[in-house]
Amino acid sequence: MGIVNKLLNSAKGNRQEFKRKLKEAQEDDRIARTVEERNKSSNRRALERELRDRDEAQIKEALDKINKQRSKEMWKTKNTILGEKTTMLNNERPILKEKNIFMNKENMFSKKHALKNKTSMGFFK
Repeated sequence: MGIVNKLLNSAKGNRQEFKRKLKEAQEDDRIARTVEERNKSSNRRALERELRDRDEAQIKEALDKINKQRSKEMWKTKNTILGEKTTMLNNERPILKEKNIFMNKENMFSKKHALKNKTSMGFFK
């Protein structure tokens, strides 16, 4: 039992050490960026911000295009999660071709139907 506890404690210590080093590196990086930004002129900062926004917009458009293409492929493919060689739009399952047995039936939960049954049973005489 002592060996297992030692291993667990050392792994926990290694993880805490890693987190501490990562936090220090992030802090150093944040400080370096702040100093770099302060050394730039306001015009240069505005220009870089504008270029960064344009790049992000182009990336977002490209990603949307890729997601739409994947969605189209998913609907058209023959090997989907929905079944082997079946798609949502072209399905050969017999249940979808059967006649609707409930189409011309009375609604058993409607008040008219319920009252008709109760009067025939002799509740309202």
